Amino acid sequence: MLDQASYTPRLKAEFRDRVRAAMKEEFGYKNDMQIPRLDKIVLNMGVGEAVKDTKKVKQAAEELSLIAGQKAVITHAKKSIAGFRVREEMPLGTKVTLRGDRMYEFLDRLINIALPRVRDFRGVKGTSFDGRGNYAMGLKEQIVFPEIEFDKVDEVLGMDIIIATTAKTDAEAKALLKHFNMPFNS
Repeated sequence: MLDQASYTPRLKAEFRDRVRAAMKEEFGYKNDMQIPRLDKIVLNMGVGEAVKDTKKVKQAAEELSLIAGQKAVITHAKKSIAGFRVREEMPLGTKVTLRGDRMYEFLDRLINIALPRVRDFRGVKGTSFDGRGNYAMGLKEQIVFPEIEFDKVDEVLGMDIIIATTAKTDAEAKALLKHFNMPFNS
């Protein structure tokens, strides 16, 4: 059993020991507080079939909780849309916001375990930054995570993963993620 008081996630230790110095040298920061760092990771699953069957949202929330290691929140519709048969306050998806140690643990599992398990994987898009140093990507299947038991999955769902950093520019954020070995294809 790990002693929680002395345990530090691998990527957090790597950031502290290696990445900060490399970023400071690469961008010439004068102060350690200028060095970009990870702020949070948001995982989001939209469940389109929830309109017909609300149990699917609960199943998606359970799976997302397993992946994140933290309880997922069910998101509800803000207003009714007749064309989509959506009513106000109808459950439509699920999300989790990860910070601190859980964020570093998830990023480690994403980069080293989940992404290599994606079929025909050639790297993630290097242009999916928002202009303010945040990176967004999508996965088509939740089954690439080892926490999900393939036999118990009723339906394959995709998810959005947003990595928010304190970087001011996309170049700084991309450099930070490259230091964490994010497999960019460009």
